[in-house]
Amino acid sequence: MSDAPISIPSCVAALTEAWQPQDLARVDETVVRLARLDGAFSWHTHAQDEAFLCWQGAFRIEQRSAGDVSLAAGDLYVVRAGIEHRPVADAPAYALIIECAETRQYGD
Repeated sequence: MSDAPISIPSCVAALTEAWQPQDLARVDETVVRLARLDGAFSWHTHAQDEAFLCWQGAFRIEQRSAGDVSLAAGDLYVVRAGIEHRPVADAPAYALIIECAETRQYGD
């Protein structure tokens, strides 16, 4: 990561593998990650909140105890700490994920 401006469209074009998030920027103890979503991810939980900003396409966040949430480009949703969830994209989609830097992809 550098101090130069980041072109998110260029990063999207370079990201070809699903479920392999790339760190774009760090802000104090938080990181902004870009992920390509395609299909269903594993069910998991985190000890901290996790924000999803749909950048391109559409996907949903399935949540066992809080109901499913559908996101389209420009929509932002925060999965609260402790909620079991999984992102699901019926077609390739891209999301910016904002979370604590130490948050593990597959949960706690």
